[in-house]
Amino acid sequence: MELLTTVEQCEKSQIAQWYAGKSILITGATGFMGKVLVEKLLRSCPDVKRIYLLIRSKKGVDPLIRKDQFFKCVIFNKILKENPEIANKIQVIKGDVLEKNLGLSANDTNVLVSNVEVIFHCAANVRFDQPLRPMVQMNVVGTLKLLQLAEKMANLQVIIHVSTSYCQCNESVLEERAYPAPQNPYDVIKMVEEMSDEALLEITPRLLNGLPNTYAYSKALTEDLICRYGKNLPIIITRPSIVTAAIKEPLPGWIEGVNGPTGLMIGAARGVIRSMHCNPDYSSTVIPVDTAINGMIIAGYNRSKSKEQGNVEFCNLCISKKALFSWGESIETGKRFFYDFPLSYALWYPDGSIKKNYYHHLFCVIFFHYFPAYLIDFLLLLFGRKRFMVHVQNKISTGLKLLQYYTTKDWDFRNEKFQRLSDNLNQLDQKIFDASASQVNWEQYIRGYIIGMRTYILGENEDTIPQAKKVLRRLYILDRLTKYTICILFFWFLWAHLENFVERSDAIIRSSLHIIYKDTNKTLHI
Repeated sequence: MELLTTVEQCEKSQIAQWYAGKSILITGATGFMGKVLVEKLLRSCPDVKRIYLLIRSKKGVDPLIRKDQFFKCVIFNKILKENPEIANKIQVIKGDVLEKNLGLSANDTNVLVSNVEVIFHCAANVRFDQPLRPMVQMNVVGTLKLLQLAEKMANLQVIIHVSTSYCQCNESVLEERAYPAPQNPYDVIKMVEEMSDEALLEITPRLLNGLPNTYAYSKALTEDLICRYGKNLPIIITRPSIVTAAIKEPLPGWIEGVNGPTGLMIGAARGVIRSMHCNPDYSSTVIPVDTAINGMIIAGYNRSKSKEQGNVEFCNLCISKKALFSWGESIETGKRFFYDFPLSYALWYPDGSIKKNYYHHLFCVIFFHYFPAYLIDFLLLLFGRKRFMVHVQNKISTGLKLLQYYTTKDWDFRNEKFQRLSDNLNQLDQKIFDASASQVNWEQYIRGYIIGMRTYILGENEDTIPQAKKVLRRLYILDRLTKYTICILFFWFLWAHLENFVERSDAIIRSSLHIIYKDTNKTLHI
């Protein structure tokens, strides 16, 4: 049977037909998930009327120039080659969620209020090491401003808000429902507006109430805020878990940025990360970005048809635990493929491992992270070169500490709604907007992830692999020689000092026996 063309598919796709003719507003479009969302909508829902992208100026670069940079991303190459005119469906709106009224001009506000029918709110500060103020301003107050704009949209049919599965880390089970935040979000907003940085820093630990960082806390506040403010708006909150490289679309293995597992993979492949505190038996709680994006698109489609228009709905975009690789399986599989597709540049042979025991991990960090780092920096100092290894290891240690909270807990994310998303779709939509991840070939996925990381982040193509393997062999020999040399020197030291140790021990024993003998004789004489 001849494969259907994209146009023929979309003519028979219920989801594509629903999105056809609609005007969509997307915040956070320049981020990792935002780019995949825009590409997917243009490719699989090509009859959308307009996609408005809220983009701010960045480092003095105008939003219109950033649009040109946006479309230079490799994931848009195919659709632009097939249909260059489709880029005209994208309209950039200059704005910023950190500014008053989203930084919109009066004209742009009128355009959005009059036309927008679907909102994907992806904009967020996703860093784990930020103080409270920027987190609340971006994630909580920014969402409030968007809801205030959405209230004015007469034609609005659905808002898809992107949260995180880690918004309620104090809960042993995360269900697909609302949870109250630790504090009233409006009170926290007022505190952030009125208190000094020093006062906020002092009170933050008490506000977090056991949550691992301000990111998780701000997401909990945001969800509570949406439930309070958006009761009369058609909203669905989607909670993806750890979003990783694409499994199929827009390109197998496509990834952008070094957050989360990707940064750890690069550090391990470079040989600078030798140890990670992690429970190897726990599920890895990852989801490919295209699976998450398909889930968001379907969730918006289903929410628009819901009869309960006054309630905020929730959907955990997570893969079932039984269908996931464990952290141990993922890391060991990744190591195996890194030997097949090594990096062209590495500081040492990549032979690290995960440690279930924290003190074992700490020992390895001292001897295999910091000791070599100080040694290398000392040698660089002797040769008059710039030192950098201790600085690199400090950054790595900070990242590992932030992530180990998530890798040493067994997360239970309920995903019944997510599993049912595709139930009412026809077979074609189930294929085009594939949100089923229960049958993922994880070995094949990790292989593609590593190749994608080499290609799209580090810019290393297949031609570099032969030379990289030669470098890997040299590093292996150097690694083994170093280990054998250290072992030989250790045993030589023991052997060289063994005779003296025996002689001293013998002298101590003889002396002790002599004293005992003298004391015994005295006692007997008495």
